[in-house]
Amino acid sequence: MNRAAFLALPGILALQNDPAQTAASPELRVLLGAGVATDTGNGTFSFNGKAYRGTFARTPDGSIVNTVDLEAYLYSVVPREMSRSWPAAALQAQAVCARTYVLQRSDPRRAYDVVTSESDQVYEGIAAESPAGRAAVDASQGLVLRYGAGFAQIMYSSCCGGHTEASSEAWGGAPFAYLGGVVCTHCTASPYYRWQRELDLAVVAAAFARELEPFGSLVSAQVGAADASGRARMVELVAQRGSAFIKGGAFRARIGARVLPSLLITKMNVSAEAPERIAIEGGGLGHGVGLCQWGARGMALEGALSTDILNLYFPGTMIGHD
Repeated sequence: MNRAAFLALPGILALQNDPAQTAASPELRVLLGAGVATDTGNGTFSFNGKAYRGTFARTPDGSIVNTVDLEAYLYSVVPREMSRSWPAAALQAQAVCARTYVLQRSDPRRAYDVVTSESDQVYEGIAAESPAGRAAVDASQGLVLRYGAGFAQIMYSSCCGGHTEASSEAWGGAPFAYLGGVVCTHCTASPYYRWQRELDLAVVAAAFARELEPFGSLVSAQVGAADASGRARMVELVAQRGSAFIKGGAFRARIGARVLPSLLITKMNVSAEAPERIAIEGGGLGHGVGLCQWGARGMALEGALSTDILNLYFPGTMIGHD
């Protein structure tokens, strides 16, 4: 799930005539895109060679929209958003997060509720399902995270690196009490818990040529400001005649989200061994807001229940039924 999905959440938490929130068995509409869809009977259909549960319809532009029972949708989503081999409690926590996320997004004013990619949640039909994923969905059936009179706004990412991020720090906007960032000591097994990267000065200079133009050639780079979680809110590009200050999110976006796994940067300077390169040390993978998936895994292996996991990463929320 990305920043755009978070910021695009409807301001109304419950809408009249919304099947995702009012039907006896909640349904949602998933935009599959352009392609060939064929009814295969028994409540399934084929789209571009993949099998899906539910029914389908075509929008005026020819795109295929899948109407599917919410729990059946989660059967496909949970094993794609979290490893199917992880402990049951972690998968159940993921199922609650994924279910809550969908109920935030459902909106009858649109032709569909969610898309199939990481822009919302990854959904690939029946082939993506697994016994462990289905068991996690069934064990948590109907459970959601609530805050006040509505649904909590849900975000999750792979590994927080030791401290989750506040949504207001990551993307601006009004702060949410339950998305203010918490200390996490459970994600140390992630291969991204700590990482090192080196960037060519020339590559960085080319990416920010316009910003650097008044200051001359790039000499080095360093964290200009960090927030309470330790993430870089500003990166200082030091040039011959001054510095250009780049917002952390913009820096990561231009350099590449996989090149720079997160903004939890603990060290950034010119490499002593190779002065034409910037050496970076950091931790975590992703934006770090909300549930830390590797942290959920670690807690589950330590014996925590899904409720314990959700209470840590979304403090002050309540677990209830949809």
